[in-house]
Amino acid sequence: MISLVLETMKLILKRIHTYFYRYSVAFFFILLWPILVILARRQKTYKYINRFRRLIIYASTIVSGIFFRIKHEAEIDWERTYIIIGNHTSNLDVSSICIATKNNHCFIGKEELLSNMVLGFFFRTIDITVNRDSKISSFRAFKTAAERLKNGISVVIFPEATIPLDYPPNLSAFKNGAFRLAIELKIPILPITSLDTWKVLWNTGSQYGSRPGICNIFVHKPIETAHLALDDADTLRDEVHEMIKQKLETA
Repeated sequence: MISLVLETMKLILKRIHTYFYRYSVAFFFILLWPILVILARRQKTYKYINRFRRLIIYASTIVSGIFFRIKHEAEIDWERTYIIIGNHTSNLDVSSICIATKNNHCFIGKEELLSNMVLGFFFRTIDITVNRDSKISSFRAFKTAAERLKNGISVVIFPEATIPLDYPPNLSAFKNGAFRLAIELKIPILPITSLDTWKVLWNTGSQYGSRPGICNIFVHKPIETAHLALDDADTLRDEVHEMIKQKLETA
């Protein structure tokens, strides 16, 4: 009986923390809203929006007791453009990649995020939305992503397409669109493994809540694609999947 009460209290506290974190994000977003609106008026100033997104992330996670520990397999040349590939178990994965990357980048994400007050702003400006049930929408999203890459903007893609519903989470199969795009444009792949963001906040936090903690992030060395042909896309996809899977298993 006592253990049940303690578990219930623990869950209540974790849900309170989730709301605190969400409202912290909203607070800092609203605080910077006037600046973001000004930057959103001209595409030439879009690159600065990313910097303020990082500021919102830093502020909201720090006050919520969430921190990111970033480790690198090799030194990264942030002057280069990458297709950044990450596993996806938590809403914090977006935050972790924003913190881990030091270049201008954008995300590809589901169009349902447009209804979110904070994320919707970024997906209407610097990020790219896609309807996962529409092949036409996917084609348009990757066409836009190709244009961004040609302009020196890195693109972040979660090739699992969605957060897996199993808990604890397992790495799902990757879709190959990102890898075909990397080969077509001869853009290197930069894998980033979020090792334990799900332990701090799984999915949106609605079911199990969240807690203060340290999220460990591992940035792998880039994988060159200039020597590959489109027929190698599936092999490249499987190589990156296995790389992230092994890192998760050995962490």
